[in-house]
Amino acid sequence: MKGQRVVWPSRATVEIEEFEFPSLGDNEILVATECSLISPGTERAFLLGLPNAQGRYPSYPGYSNIGVVIDSGKDVDGFKIGDRVVSSKGHTSHFVATPDSLLKVTEPMLSSEEGVFFNLCTIAMQGVRKAKIELGEPVLVLGGGLIGLFAMQLAKLTGGLPAITADLSDYRLQLAKQVGADYTVNPEAKDLIDQLDKVTSGRGLAVVIEATGHPPVVNTAFQLADWHGRVVLLASTRGETERVNFYRDIHGKGLTVVGAHNSVRPRHESSPNFWTLRDDWELSLQLIAHRRVVVAPLITHRLAGTQAAEAYQLLMEWDQNLLGVVLNWED
Repeated sequence: MKGQRVVWPSRATVEIEEFEFPSLGDNEILVATECSLISPGTERAFLLGLPNAQGRYPSYPGYSNIGVVIDSGKDVDGFKIGDRVVSSKGHTSHFVATPDSLLKVTEPMLSSEEGVFFNLCTIAMQGVRKAKIELGEPVLVLGGGLIGLFAMQLAKLTGGLPAITADLSDYRLQLAKQVGADYTVNPEAKDLIDQLDKVTSGRGLAVVIEATGHPPVVNTAFQLADWHGRVVLLASTRGETERVNFYRDIHGKGLTVVGAHNSVRPRHESSPNFWTLRDDWELSLQLIAHRRVVVAPLITHRLAGTQAAEAYQLLMEWDQNLLGVVLNWED
């Protein structure tokens, strides 16, 4: 049998290739993908080879996949044909995996096109956990992309008040309000400090979450965080941040700076503010299924998997109206 998958043969080049299914081992599972989700910031960075994102080609992108078990080896336990599963597999119509790399979807009312956001929700979740937000602390998220909008929702769910989104795009600010932001601000507004002072009732920002990946914005995060605040570097910064005044903006204010890359996790057991990937995957699915985290408005494009090149072209052009791109792999 043959499947289809997205491949980047070289920088800024996207193709669909056919491949033969590998033989199925005794402890392996064959999954037919229902849909996969493009991660705009990370995939654009690696497709274009931006700073801190130089990969090798050919490359097979993607890490948010939801599908159905269609076959399994004789030693597989805990999965059966017809089970829906999520995984960090890429943009492919089919794949073979071991049971420990899959998580069964147990929420029957969860649609696959919403459930496929589980991994990006999880990435934001670990950053919000590391912020250790207390009830009533003002939180500002810099960036209204997918990761930023998830971080804002989770910060609010954790007790952040107000939960504020900052972005240069009016469209993304409107979307932030739609999914629950208490306030939105444009970071280039001349009265930005006055706006933030007003919406926080003069308490200042206890937590600032950097979710853009733009190096200069890291400085903005340091400058906006209040005395004894926390700055969470959630997005992967594409380049070097220059001219940081560590005394004025960090040391003098007693800031805590948290590096929150998704890979910095415990492997085997969750602990307070530090959960395993699998535990966060499961919680993300539950939060999305129960509408504690709103996903549907974040879907801006739905395309067949074989049309992936169209989505990546928009991504390379950095269309601000492109957020959640769901690739459908069902016939």
